[in-house]
Amino acid sequence: MSWTDLAAHGRILIVDDAMENIQILHHVLGEEHDVLFALDGEKALEIARTQRPDLILLDAIMPGMDGFEVCAALRASAELRSIPVIFVTTLSNPEDETRALEAGAMDFIAKPFNVAVVKARVRTQLTIKRQADAMRELSLTDALTGVSNRRSFSDTLQSEWRRCLRSGTPLAMILIDIDHFKLYNDSYGHQAGDTCLQQVAAAMKRCILRPQDMLARYGGEEFVVLLPEEDIAGAEVVARRLQEEVAALSIPHRNSPTSNQVTISMGVVSMLPGEASSPDQLVRVADTLLYEAKESGRSRYKLAAPA
Repeated sequence: MSWTDLAAHGRILIVDDAMENIQILHHVLGEEHDVLFALDGEKALEIARTQRPDLILLDAIMPGMDGFEVCAALRASAELRSIPVIFVTTLSNPEDETRALEAGAMDFIAKPFNVAVVKARVRTQLTIKRQADAMRELSLTDALTGVSNRRSFSDTLQSEWRRCLRSGTPLAMILIDIDHFKLYNDSYGHQAGDTCLQQVAAAMKRCILRPQDMLARYGGEEFVVLLPEEDIAGAEVVARRLQEEVAALSIPHRNSPTSNQVTISMGVVSMLPGEASSPDQLVRVADTLLYEAKESGRSRYKLAAPA
């Protein structure tokens, strides 16, 4: 499948205070794409946050928050800045186009527009977006196990902390260590160790059931699970599931002082984000609990829910 093929069936947000303009663009693009619309800038930002469109077609002149302000707000948001914007507006001076590009727009189409030109420009921006998304996915994925990498975890931790802070909901984290993994490598070799990591990662991935949950490789034989909007009781359910899935693999570990097969230890914490707490604190508590689990015999978890 080519990048051009992937540019089809995008989610496009049309922002214009005139419904007739929205209807015209919907007619032009609706057969190939999922089309959303907003009649003002504030609603456009709300839809962008909740629906995450692949592309925004934005009018410049609107009452209240105009298109330039909307574009600037999108670019100022870590969550939304990657969404490409095309201005579609009656403004036609070079100065207006320059202002739009300086605000962060990727393209500029003057009204009245040519239908073929609109389709071509939309296709181009969606293709570029798909390519950028694919490259970003590669940069945020652990090459060995196929789960998210530590950079991806760090980015997601920051954004989910802010989201849970806004909504007043808890954020849970499980820090996981494969017990005596150095001894496993010494016993079976590094190639077998890589296979073990892949099998354990795949087993734990089966425990991640909600779209907002995340499994990442934290480093070496350590993994981490992030559970937004989850209290300590829910996090414990996931921890038990992780233990069961890894145990079901029955991977032999002849030199382990803990068991004759591969096991995991975990630190489980749920915290309500607030002014007196931080994402780093969540990680530190999980790390301390993991240490306690390992010191008390391994193949177990320790949990806490600090205020």
